Amino acid sequence: MKVKIGLTLIICIAILLSCIAFGSVHIPIVNTIRILAYILFRASLPDFITPADVAIVWNLRLPRVLLAFLAGGALSVSGAVMQSVLRNPLASSYTLGVSSGASLGASFVIFMGVSLPFFTLLTLPILGFIFGIGTILLVMAIVSKLDTRMENHTIILTGMVLSLFVNAITTLMFAFFRESTQRMIFWQMGSFSMKDWHTIYILAPIVIVGAIIVFRYKMELDIMTFGEEQAQSVGLNIKRVKWSLLITSAAITGSAVSFVGVIGFVDLVVPHIVRRMFGSSHKHVIPLSAVIGGAFMALCDLAARTVTAPLELPVGAVTAIIGAPFFAYIYFSRRK
Repeated sequence: MKVKIGLTLIICIAILLSCIAFGSVHIPIVNTIRILAYILFRASLPDFITPADVAIVWNLRLPRVLLAFLAGGALSVSGAVMQSVLRNPLASSYTLGVSSGASLGASFVIFMGVSLPFFTLLTLPILGFIFGIGTILLVMAIVSKLDTRMENHTIILTGMVLSLFVNAITTLMFAFFRESTQRMIFWQMGSFSMKDWHTIYILAPIVIVGAIIVFRYKMELDIMTFGEEQAQSVGLNIKRVKWSLLITSAAITGSAVSFVGVIGFVDLVVPHIVRRMFGSSHKHVIPLSAVIGGAFMALCDLAARTVTAPLELPVGAVTAIIGAPFFAYIYFSRRK
């Protein structure tokens, strides 16, 4: 197991370095490592590496790759938690309306020009985060009133119904504000372009703290995968654990979505791959979902900006092309 994990980490690091090196201007991986060593550790820099290469690596590509890594890791960890808590292989934060809520918050900014005082540049991510978290809080509040035991099927159905309702409101706004439709569609498909280090500084603490909180519940997650009756028989407070895990997962998903837009299927695909490779123990599933999900997202972003260069594809479209067949496979194989 240690060898397999070590090889996985090496492959993920190689993927991240490749994502930094490749682009419209190709910078060899060896030179990329030299530039990173020069900036981080004050190592000497060869004369044939130009200041333009340094600027491309440090100011443009590295923040973008790190942002993709953080977003992919956040979505994958959230998906792993949702699938275990709700005991449904197709469950995700999107199922409970996080993306729908974030889209509604973004629509107020893009369509109606809503702006927050003192935080004008962060209006879209702040409102996207608030609406995303607000949606799942509303779902949990409704479920707690309808079903005191908070059964999994009640949570999923309530989330789906509320998600459809919120999507309907967003669709109506598309009809009323046609002049901003293209910008909203592009946001919904997801993108890591035009992001800098400030985004990393804001998103990284949220994702890291959320992942640490989730990891502390690794034993509870292992127990809950065997069913709620077994969990209650060993004294686990199911309702409290569900609230904590679902809200934390929604928070890290909402923070990622609010900055980069709606990117689907990563939270569905990666946790299944991790469980297939490393087993179902959450002491492995949580951290490896973060690492593999981050590398997978960075690789999808590399494809989005290079396959049809100079035209850049929405990252959500790339992940959907990969994730949609996998989604169908999971559904129909489980049904069989």
